[in-house]
Amino acid sequence: MKLRQNVKHFAAKQALTLPVVGERVNDRLVDLHTNVFIDKADPERADERRDHLDDFFDATMDTYLAALEAGYPEAEAREITHVQANFDFYNHGWTEMMEFPSDELQAHYDRYEDFFGKHGITISDPLGEFRPRGGVAEAPSTPAKLDDPDHPHAVGGFADDVYVETEDGEVVVGGQEEPEDVDPSKAPGAE
Repeated sequence: MKLRQNVKHFAAKQALTLPVVGERVNDRLVDLHTNVFIDKADPERADERRDHLDDFFDATMDTYLAALEAGYPEAEAREITHVQANFDFYNHGWTEMMEFPSDELQAHYDRYEDFFGKHGITISDPLGEFRPRGGVAEAPSTPAKLDDPDHPHAVGGFADDVYVETEDGEVVVGGQEEPEDVDPSKAPGAE
């Protein structure tokens, strides 16, 4: 998958583990992701998906932290959560929101099979053990879109590794080295 990576991603990584600030950063990141994907949704369906996306992305913050704790670099930990989201979008037939084509689902799963398997994550159960006790808000599916999927926001051909676009527009495999002087107050929601 192709992701962007800049100092805000590293700041968020640090800030998410801090008391008080971590909760605010978590909430801001959930809002940010929900809004990004709502903008990619069919406009007639966007509002009905908001609560589901809020709950889903909140759960993926726990996945992100677990991946970091398991030793995954920032870009890979974040990619794991994006892969989870794409599994969920596929399962709902929300193909217009997907970041990679549906024919790459298995390849993305396979790359993180060890992590996914350890946590009960599958393509059909994208949250696995990270599913909140209260569940995730329901949202209507559009399964007919799976017959002839439209992926206007998907970028294919990046299923073999994590590819990161830097602030300079350079694409690097595996992500960037974490800067030593990251300020967690630069994370979204930390101010």
